[in-house]
Amino acid sequence: MAATVGSSIAVQRAQPAVGCSAGRAAIAPAAPLRRPAAAVRAAQRSLVVSAAQKREMMMWEALREGLDEEMERDPTVCLMGEDVGHYGGSYKVSNGLYKKYGEMRLLDTPICENGFMGMGVGAAMTGLRPIVEGMNMGFLLLAFNQISNNCGMLHYTSGGQFKVPMVIRGPGGVGRQLGAEHSQRLESYFQSIPGVQLVACSTVANAKALLKSAIRSDNPIIFFEHVLLYNVKGEVHPGDYCQCLERAEVVREGTDVSIFCYSRMRYVVMQAVAELEKQGYNPEVVDLISLKPFDMETISKSIKKTRKAIIVEECMKTGGIGASLSAVIHESLFNELDHEVLRLSSQDVPTSYAYELEAATIVQPEKVVQAVHKVCGARGLVSA
Repeated sequence: MAATVGSSIAVQRAQPAVGCSAGRAAIAPAAPLRRPAAAVRAAQRSLVVSAAQKREMMMWEALREGLDEEMERDPTVCLMGEDVGHYGGSYKVSNGLYKKYGEMRLLDTPICENGFMGMGVGAAMTGLRPIVEGMNMGFLLLAFNQISNNCGMLHYTSGGQFKVPMVIRGPGGVGRQLGAEHSQRLESYFQSIPGVQLVACSTVANAKALLKSAIRSDNPIIFFEHVLLYNVKGEVHPGDYCQCLERAEVVREGTDVSIFCYSRMRYVVMQAVAELEKQGYNPEVVDLISLKPFDMETISKSIKKTRKAIIVEECMKTGGIGASLSAVIHESLFNELDHEVLRLSSQDVPTSYAYELEAATIVQPEKVVQAVHKVCGARGLVSA
């Protein structure tokens, strides 16, 4: 399988330096006026450059910008799915791009997931770089045959004659009272398919950078976007910034316990960490990002430091991402552990429409705090 996009490369911009020349004070009255004015102008330019580098936007806007940049950069990139063209996508990720690129590159499809998924695979085989959007990731179960038997295996079954550089993306996860069928977590379904990479974005910055890398990759990528994160605000990296698809992100360094999470659970964990800090704990938080393959280098380094591990996921406990990661940790890092790995996962029940029952089926910050207490032992509150 062809190699994926490598390490991130940030584009750095030089900032104008503001300084004062040495020497005797000028006698002419105009000279002292020019120097402060020039310094002010230079400072203003610096502020403008800094503001351009630190642009805040919502996640859906970052994904849209990344998609736009890649479609402008590479004419073989195209998007297909239900309502991605005229309507601009169910969560506006392709909003306005139809007018810019036309109907041949933003293709509105019928409500037939197996049909347009197969079309995307065929397009990838013949030289295009299609992005297939599922209006909801749960609907992609209708295209499971195309994803498993075609998308993931064609590079192997064709003896390397074909590659399938495509991205399958869309909203998933437990939203707010969307009901069981619209609250699917499909990472557990797709992780066993050979030849497919799984990536889960979690912030505005990594959403754009990871999507750009996924589009440029020669491998088929299933790109998970959480339905509740589209309106999260954050800053994006300046320039043509791409992020490594196989690298986890250390969100917070610590020494007491390693907490592994991904997607929306990153925010649930950080809410718990705010409480744990008051109680004197120093947890390390790692956002997995790559759900297949796991970044075992980062995972191993963290566990060897803390010697304890907790996995927090929104996926089901039976056969989920946490189950796979826990097995790998116990198999390869057993002697580094001082405590068994704890898994916090969603309950193995359909997600209820009722808000209270829905909240009870998924991991809440209080459960993360209790898990840390169990692994590390109870500690007293830190006085302010």
